[in-house]
Amino acid sequence: MRYSPAEKLEIIRLVDGSDIGVTRTLKELGIHKSTFYNWYERYQRHGADGLNEIKPSSKRVWNRIPQKLREQVVEIALDKEELSARELAWHITDHQHYYISESSVYRILREYGLIAAPAHIILSASDEFKDKTSRPNQMWQTDFTYFKIIGWGWYYLSTVLDDYSRYIVGWELCKGMKAEDAESTIRKALAHANLPKDKRPKLLSDNGSSYIAQEFKDFLNEEKMPAIHGRPLHPQTQGKIERYNRSLKNHIKLENYYSTEELERAVGKFVHHYNYYRYHESINNVTPAQMYYNKAAEVLQKRQRIKIRTLKRRKQQNLRSVVKRE
Repeated sequence: MRYSPAEKLEIIRLVDGSDIGVTRTLKELGIHKSTFYNWYERYQRHGADGLNEIKPSSKRVWNRIPQKLREQVVEIALDKEELSARELAWHITDHQHYYISESSVYRILREYGLIAAPAHIILSASDEFKDKTSRPNQMWQTDFTYFKIIGWGWYYLSTVLDDYSRYIVGWELCKGMKAEDAESTIRKALAHANLPKDKRPKLLSDNGSSYIAQEFKDFLNEEKMPAIHGRPLHPQTQGKIERYNRSLKNHIKLENYYSTEELERAVGKFVHHYNYYRYHESINNVTPAQMYYNKAAEVLQKRQRIKIRTLKRRKQQNLRSVVKRE
C-alpha cells in the first residue's frame, strides 16, 4: 500500500507517542518496521519534505534560502527556545515579514544541531467531538484538572474552552470540584463573552459529579445553555480541552508553588500566552484569539501576500547570483 506524505507523518506521530511500544504499534497498523524506520530517518534528516516522493532532479535552485536568513532563523530560534520549528516559521512570517516554510526551518535547525528528534502530541480523528463547530461561541468545552500546592494541598482548575477557536474563555482555581465551582467558572466565561441569552453556546463536559448535579443542570437551563455529556469512559470526546490541560500541566508543573497566588499568576501567564501568542496547527497556525475574534482570515491573507513577495524576491536574488557565476 502506498501512503501519502500526510499519512506517513501521522503514522510517525502515532508511533512516536504510543504507549504500547514501536513493534506492537506497527504490527497493529500493518506496517513493516524497515519501512517505518526508513520514513523516520528521512523525516529526521529533512523534516516533512523527506516524506515526499521527489526525484533529485526536481530541486529548485531559484528557491534557495540565503545564508543571512538561515543565520537569522538560528538567532531567533535561540531567542525563542519555547517555539517549535512550526511555530517559529509562522513567527518569522508574522514578525519579520519574510516567508519561510515549516520544513525549511526544521532542516536549518537540525543542521545546526538545535533539533534532536521529533516530539509530537498525538491527534487522531477520535480526539474530537463528532459534530464540528463552524463559528466561535457555538459550543464550549469545560473540565477540571488538579495541582498540588506545597503546604496547602490539592487545588482544582476549572476551565472553559471555545470549541471552534480553542480560545480559553474563562478559568478559575477552586478548592474543590463541586457544581458551584463549575457554575462560577461558566458565569465568568459568559461575562467575558458578553453573549445575549438567545445566543448562548452548548456546553460539552464529561460525566463528573459537578456537571450532572441537579443544581448545575438548573443553572444551565436558566442560562439557556444546552448540556452535552461525553460518552462514559471516553475522555477523547472532550479531546481539545484534555489536550489543553495536558499542555498546561506540562508547563506549570516545571515549578513548585507555595501559595494559591503563585499558582494563579502562573496559570494566568500561560493562558495569556496560549490565547494570544501560541500558533495552533489545527486552526491554520493562527492563535486562538485571532480565531475567536474573527481575525484569522486577515492574518492568513497577509501571510499569503508576504509569501508571494518573498518567493519573488528570492527567485530574483538567486537568478542574479547564477548569472554572475556564469
